[in-house]
Amino acid sequence: MDYSDLYVQRIRELCRRRGISINKLAAMSGVKQSTLDNIMRGITKNPRVKTLHKIALAFNMTLSAFLDFAELNDYAFEDEDED
Repeated sequence: MDYSDLYVQRIRELCRRRGISINKLAAMSGVKQSTLDNIMRGITKNPRVKTLHKIALAFNMTLSAFLDFAELNDYAFEDEDED
């Protein structure tokens, strides 16, 4: 799994648990629908911290809580090419 896929998986799971759509998340977070769509489609591979923070707040979470999940914590970067 690609690093950016982890954000997408996390957002989808939190939306599913809370019963909200991606469209509703865009409205709740103040993140443009097009920006959120680009993240969810994998077009935006490295969203800004500010964007992730807005998404976390929409889920009533801190950014650190939003980013604290097993798949991200266990991710091995040595498998990727250096940027």
